[in-house]
Amino acid sequence: MPSSEEIKNAFTELNEDLALQLVKDALAAKMPAIEILKACQDGMTEVGKRFECQDYFVSDLMMSGEIFKQIGALLEPGLKAGGSHTTGKVVFGTVKGDIHDIGKDIVVNMLKSANFEVIDLGVDVSADAFVNALKESGATVVGMSGLLTLAFDSMKATVAALKAAGMRDRVKVMIGGGPVDASVCAFVGADAWGADAQYAVTLAKGWLPPASA
Repeated sequence: MPSSEEIKNAFTELNEDLALQLVKDALAAKMPAIEILKACQDGMTEVGKRFECQDYFVSDLMMSGEIFKQIGALLEPGLKAGGSHTTGKVVFGTVKGDIHDIGKDIVVNMLKSANFEVIDLGVDVSADAFVNALKESGATVVGMSGLLTLAFDSMKATVAALKAAGMRDRVKVMIGGGPVDASVCAFVGADAWGADAQYAVTLAKGWLPPASA
């Protein structure tokens, strides 16, 4: 049976074929799906660290997200059977007027790898759609992505819609994207902004700590 360390290392090195084969072998050998997931999460964390150190680049984050997605599909039956614990719920989307999804997809995959349940609304998402998703899911964190400067007004409109719906006090708002900085965060009225996907995970973990007694 492959070890957790072998799975983690294959993931960290972005060796897609080896990582997938090791996961399949581990499942065949009856390694618990949650144990395999933990190894992959550790690998994803290491990928994030390498990105922060500029040893990995955006293309590497994209590849890690794709590998994680494939592994997640393999593990899903076992995780459901085992009642896998989630850290919390996050609603995420690219705001109205912007159809860029690369950054959004990276953050969504990083959040999923950290055990968050992510309601991914896609791109060109209206303020009302964000509000409705938060109401339906009960999530208390929303992430908005935008690569165009016109996205700033949409982000601000979404925060205003949360206020109008009486939800702003209980929902934390994070924003991100190429042109986003502290001044944009202040203009939008968000709680925080992230320059990269790893920081988005850090923010969400700070707002929604694991519910372990």
